[in-house]
Amino acid sequence: MILFIYNLGLLLALAVGAPVWLLRRRWREGLRERLGAGAARVGHALAGRQQVWVHAVSVGEVVAVSRLVEELDARLGRGSVAISTTTRTGQQLARERFGSARCFYFPIDLPWVVRGAFRALRPRVLVLAESELWPNVLAECAGQRLPVVVVNARISDRSLPRYQRLRRWWRPFLEMLTLVLAQSAEDARRFVGIGVPEARVRVGGNLKFDARPPQSAPVVEQLRARLPEGAKVLVAGSTLEDEERVLLEAWPAICARVPNAVMVLAPRHPERFARVAALARERKVALVQRSLWDGSAMAAGSVFLLDSIGELGSVYGLAMVAFVGGSLVPAGGHNPLEPARFGVPVVMGPHYQNFRDAVELLRSAGALRVVERESAGEAIAMLLEDTNGAAAMGARGKRAFDEQAGATQRAVDAVVQLLAEGHT
Repeated sequence: MILFIYNLGLLLALAVGAPVWLLRRRWREGLRERLGAGAARVGHALAGRQQVWVHAVSVGEVVAVSRLVEELDARLGRGSVAISTTTRTGQQLARERFGSARCFYFPIDLPWVVRGAFRALRPRVLVLAESELWPNVLAECAGQRLPVVVVNARISDRSLPRYQRLRRWWRPFLEMLTLVLAQSAEDARRFVGIGVPEARVRVGGNLKFDARPPQSAPVVEQLRARLPEGAKVLVAGSTLEDEERVLLEAWPAICARVPNAVMVLAPRHPERFARVAALARERKVALVQRSLWDGSAMAAGSVFLLDSIGELGSVYGLAMVAFVGGSLVPAGGHNPLEPARFGVPVVMGPHYQNFRDAVELLRSAGALRVVERESAGEAIAMLLEDTNGAAAMGARGKRAFDEQAGATQRAVDAVVQLLAEGHT
């Protein structure tokens, strides 16, 4: 009955929202794949070799599962893993990292679409990253006695009340999960609290501590060669609406104190690139756009707009200081581990609940500062001025990052064990 009500509600929502979605290019893109063509394409390309279906929602999850996919390839053979994503940017990055032949858009959670996807892929284990739980997908797995593993599992502060309110509704689906490898002890308690049987929940750790530094994008070496001598680089990554304004307003004062400063500004969402470029021009900063850059030398005080996808992870390696966005506005923050792995000190705003464990780890190590929007510019300027202090702070962060390794191996071992047990 619960599944019937859910499917009826989903169909109504799709019917009502279809005119709006079809008018938006980002929703139209990949629609055929979301209706099952993607799974059919990948199932045909891999010709029955795939044993594991890994689903990662967007860019952050793709980065997190990258090492997991590599290790499964090594254990099971290349072509044993099919990878799906929900977002366009996630799909683009997945295809760059894993090859387009085995990457596809996650199917819309309608019974016949889901059933067709499983028929095409015929996986032996489904691996879901973080908390991407869909009722029809879980029901199909239960019907096929197919194990479902949630890796890097977490429930954010924002999501927890919703799960708690709908606990009775969610419980039947949560009981279909075979194994939950939670990021932390707190996440494990939350999954048990909302209805996952306690025996199926373990603390697995955070896969993002195991992610290898991304291959250096060409832009990194290009920038390194064209930066002014002795440049002190601020990389402001995954910024959201209003955060760029705060940074650009503070930039003249930062440059007055640190004359050889350069900022790399990387908005989170591609559809905002043009708007951020316009905002920078309004502020009359020396703007260089990645998409238009001819490789000419960068001047001190410049702002380099990284209007590209998939390059931020390696560009953090250029930074003397990193600001991680989504944190000066109430959006829950983004991942501070990406710069920390390079030994870069991190500045974030107070809204970091989506990455609470990572933030607290780095704060306790003395590698991250949490600031209010009014003091963000001052905090950044102080770190850029203090070369030795910033380097020591970054080194503490890298040490804390390196000490947390091991989540990938635990996840791989769990998946391989389920395959060996012959679940079908």
